[in-house]
Amino acid sequence: MRAISVAILGDDVLDDDPTIHELEKKSAELTGKEAALFLPSGTMANLTAILAYCERGDEVILGDQAHTFLYEAGGISTLGGIHSHQVKNEDDGTIALDNIRNAIRTDNIHFPITRLICLENTHNRCFGFPLKLDYLNSVKTIADENGLKIHVDGARLFNAAVALGISVKELCRPVDSTTFCLSKGLSAPIGSLVCGDNNFIYKVKRLRKVLGGGMRQTGILAAAGIEALETMVDRLALDHQHAKILADGLSSLDGLYCNPKFVSTNIVYFILESENITGQEFVSIMAKNGIQFFELSPKKFRLVTHAGIEEKDVYKTIKIFQKVMRDKN
Repeated sequence: MRAISVAILGDDVLDDDPTIHELEKKSAELTGKEAALFLPSGTMANLTAILAYCERGDEVILGDQAHTFLYEAGGISTLGGIHSHQVKNEDDGTIALDNIRNAIRTDNIHFPITRLICLENTHNRCFGFPLKLDYLNSVKTIADENGLKIHVDGARLFNAAVALGISVKELCRPVDSTTFCLSKGLSAPIGSLVCGDNNFIYKVKRLRKVLGGGMRQTGILAAAGIEALETMVDRLALDHQHAKILADGLSSLDGLYCNPKFVSTNIVYFILESENITGQEFVSIMAKNGIQFFELSPKKFRLVTHAGIEEKDVYKTIKIFQKVMRDKN
């Protein structure tokens, strides 16, 4: 709150907000890119990035579990006329290299033109797994061989870097552009950054304006983002530790299935195996006990650890799960 209250403000639409300039410069430096741009949301960040690369009728290769495909309202198709080629995501969030190669269109009037490969790091729907640097380098080789660009939805990019024990800059080196979210593990109130080369960011900025994402005294949000980048990154490892404790606890309960081996960052998936309770009943009972989550698909759920959760809260949560499952089994 203090960072917000003392922020020096200007008009970001007129490129006149010094606190936004500071955040964008810091973001570009951290990701090793020439420039960065602040946007209100990760959805708009991914949308403007893909629109900047693709013309109407072009095609983007992305995973069938990608956030952009599943949860961004079909924006690239609705607003950009861009065709998405969904390829199977593996459990670790990767797309098999041969499947990427096979998805690239040949030059044929019957086909859309492949322009872009989109990846996600960490991968939300794939257990929060981070994409490893060797894998990203392999995808870059494919992209270079075929004249394609690589964009990464890096909503939890800093979680990925912390989990892999490398810098964000190193993790971003193989890709042309990335986004990252300030309001997830980094715990700022709002906002995402798109990072890439100068020409790309210029296009993204024009698209942001078209979509209504240009704002005025945005420095009040940028100040929180700067504070997040300076104070919240190192502690992400603690969220990962808490997630492992939570997964270990859930894995021991009758009526639930949770595999701790599938937890490497701050996301825990589990399945309700008990036949004595529906998924929605389970969500309702847990909410009454102060544990809030929702059903992703029938009897499949996701829990996320973050800065507002301490170790004692994790153990308390496990005890509540124990009681509820005992009562229902």
